[in-house]
Amino acid sequence: MTALDPAARDRLDPRSRVASHHRTGEGTARIGYPIGVRTVTVRAREYLTPRMVRLTIGGPGLDGFHTYQADDHVKIVFPDADGTRRIPVANDAMMLDWPRPLPTSRKYTVRRYDADARELDLDFVLHEGGLASSWATTVEIGDDVTIAGPPGAKAFAHNFDHYVFAVDSTALPAVARWLDESPAEVSAHVVIETDDAVEHGYPLAARDDVDVTWLVRDGSESTLASTVQSLALPDGRTFLFAAGEANDIKPLRAWSKDRMESLFTGYWKRGVAGLDD
Repeated sequence: MTALDPAARDRLDPRSRVASHHRTGEGTARIGYPIGVRTVTVRAREYLTPRMVRLTIGGPGLDGFHTYQADDHVKIVFPDADGTRRIPVANDAMMLDWPRPLPTSRKYTVRRYDADARELDLDFVLHEGGLASSWATTVEIGDDVTIAGPPGAKAFAHNFDHYVFAVDSTALPAVARWLDESPAEVSAHVVIETDDAVEHGYPLAARDDVDVTWLVRDGSESTLASTVQSLALPDGRTFLFAAGEANDIKPLRAWSKDRMESLFTGYWKRGVAGLDD
C-alpha cells in the first residue's frame, strides 16, 4: 500500500477538523477533503429569480461526498463539442490528474447537500453568452453531469463577534448557506450588489442580528466597497468575507488589512472566462 503524505492523511477526517476550526479556530484554515469525481443526474430545475436558476443533482454517485464549509465548490466538467467526456481521475495523493488539454469546467458553490436524499443544489447566475448558465437553462431533467470536488475548505471560524459579507450575485449561495448553518446568535452585516433589482428576491434566511443591504450596480460602477467601508461596525472582533467580481472587492483588501481578519475570493473578472482565483 502506498504511504499517504501528511497532507493526504489530513484529508481523511475533514468533518471534525472543519467543525473544530469553526468552534475554536482563529481566522481561516485550509482543510483538504478526500476529492472525488462523480457522475450524477439532473433531478430538478427551479428559477429562484429571473436571473438565478437552481439545479438539483443527485444519485448514488454522491455517496461519500464531502462538504462542510459554506463556500465549498465543485467543478462541473463539460463534455467536448463532439460529446466526448474527458474526466479527471483521483490519484494516490488524494488529488486529481486532469487530462490534457484541459476539459472545459466551471466552479459552482454547493448551496445545499442532503446525504440521505443523495442530492445537492447548485445555483447559477444567468447572463447572456455564459457557458454554464446556458447549460443550466437547457439541460434535460434526467441527463448526466460530471462534477469534481470539493477539493477542501477555506474554513473561517464561527467565533468572531461580528461578520461582514461583501458579495455580488455569484456569492449569494455561499452567504445563504452560511446563514443557514451559522450559530443562532450570529451578528453580521451582509452587503450584496447585483446587476438588477429582480435578483433581490433571492431567498435568504432571516436572522435577528443580521442586517442585509441590497445594492444595484450602475453599469460598471460598483459601490460595494464604499458601502462596506461606511458601515458602523460594533465593538469586538470582526471577520470580512469578500467574494464576487475581483476588481469590485479589491479596494477592501487594503481597507481591511489592519482592521479585521478576512477571506477574499474573486469568483469572476470582467472579460475573463473561467477565472481561477
